[in-house]
Amino acid sequence: MKRFFARSSRLVIRQLGRAVAFCRERAKAFSELWRRSLQVRVVVSTLALSSAVVFVLGLVLQNQISDRLLSSKQEAAIAQTHIAVGIANSELLGVNVLSDGFRERLSGAVNRLSSTAADEEGGDSVAGAFDPIIAYDGEDVADPINAGPNYADVPQSLRAYVQKGQVARQIATVDRNSVRTTFLFIGAPVTSANRPLQLYLLFPLTTEQNTVDVVQSTLMVGGLVLLLLLAGIANLVTRQVVRPVRRAAEASERFAAGELDERMAVIGEDDVAKLADSYNQMAESIKYQIRQLEEFGQLQRRFTSDVSHELRTPLTTVRMAADVLHASRAQFPAGLARSTELLVDELDRFESLLGDLLEISRLDAGVEELVAEITDVRAIAKRALDAVRVVADNAGSRIELELPAAPATAEVDARRIERVLRNLLANAVDHGEGHPVRLRLAFDDTTLAVAVRDYGVGLRQGEADLVFNRFWRADPSRNRHTGGTGLGLAISVEDARLHGGRLEAWGEPGRGANFRLLLPRHQDVEMGESPLPLRPEDDVPAEPSLEEVR
Repeated sequence: MKRFFARSSRLVIRQLGRAVAFCRERAKAFSELWRRSLQVRVVVSTLALSSAVVFVLGLVLQNQISDRLLSSKQEAAIAQTHIAVGIANSELLGVNVLSDGFRERLSGAVNRLSSTAADEEGGDSVAGAFDPIIAYDGEDVADPINAGPNYADVPQSLRAYVQKGQVARQIATVDRNSVRTTFLFIGAPVTSANRPLQLYLLFPLTTEQNTVDVVQSTLMVGGLVLLLLLAGIANLVTRQVVRPVRRAAEASERFAAGELDERMAVIGEDDVAKLADSYNQMAESIKYQIRQLEEFGQLQRRFTSDVSHELRTPLTTVRMAADVLHASRAQFPAGLARSTELLVDELDRFESLLGDLLEISRLDAGVEELVAEITDVRAIAKRALDAVRVVADNAGSRIELELPAAPATAEVDARRIERVLRNLLANAVDHGEGHPVRLRLAFDDTTLAVAVRDYGVGLRQGEADLVFNRFWRADPSRNRHTGGTGLGLAISVEDARLHGGRLEAWGEPGRGANFRLLLPRHQDVEMGESPLPLRPEDDVPAEPSLEEVR
């Protein structure tokens, strides 16, 4: 038995959980629909406000009809009561309530009133049928003497008023044959006998109650029909406004996706037609400007590419001549020998600039391809360090590597990633003011991060976005140790994007800078959260005890 109850409890709990989950899903779906659809919001709002108006109007109409029916019933009943009092007075004129024939006289008066009630029921009187009761409830009798049905149904509060000689009325509900029936009780004194008697007329309110029920049902059905009509009208009107807006949104999305010939249909001369015409004019203007920019960009890229290629031949000739002069510099005077060395150095820088220009041209043209393979990025970081070791030693900066013990494998183009890390390390040495430069590498299941931190001059506010612009320099007057071309970081950003990653920068004046490279470990898997923060945990220069790779 205990197992049965435990199993039943688990089943009930499981069903309740499913019901709650279903309700949450429906609520979430409706919330999403409410947030996205203007038409739904307008229709639901109109329906809610209309429901409130219809509800209030229905209550007012029902109360007015009920009050009017009851007022008419009471007026007719009071008029009928006056007639009944006259009949009772004539029938009971001078009767002695303590005589033996009083009950017969009382029954005769009630019969006379009952026949009058039958006539009223068959006629057109508003009061309708009623049950008459005549009673005497004086102190000189032990039990009330009454004639007529159901004297016990008369409320005691109404009896008290009538015994004081007042005409009173009261509405009460009583049981008749196991059915709850509402009556209008009217009591009046009968003074023709030797002692005052009480006359009570019981008017059933069944007809009025049925009328009120019919009115209530009619109002409910009419209200529901009205709400449905209002909802349909609101939906129709809203659709006439929302549909052109949706068409405009769809046209804008297709235009933004590159379909520059997409236009809206202009129908009529209303406000929507004016909107469509304005949109078409705007789209035509944007298309013209985009075409101009594309042509200008193509000309610019072609110019850069052509100039770079054309400079290759004279540069090769100048390089050969410079190498001959540099090889014979020992035979030259000191000034001429120094000029030869400067010529070779500047030719090296010019060749590097020309190579970067060609790389930028290929990236802009979109002809670069990613040759990615699974590689341990730790080895790439060490090769990048070896490439800038001499420059770092000349600048007095120590480069520290913080590499994980486990292989940091990722699907990357080793040549491009090595170039990115080399550019970041060289940039950190240039701006590190002789302080140590730290390279950290970390990874998780989906993302690999490399952070290069320096403790030099840092970046001012807003420069973290400008630092990747081509030929941008924070301080043109600074001496550079690497002889950079001003394109290294711009190429590094494009290399990161080519891998599906990104390159970000952080810096503050006097606290150095931190550049973070994020790469997906697999080309077909999106990156997750970065395992390294962009803002480093240390915000002051420090001497961390890390393994120095020299």
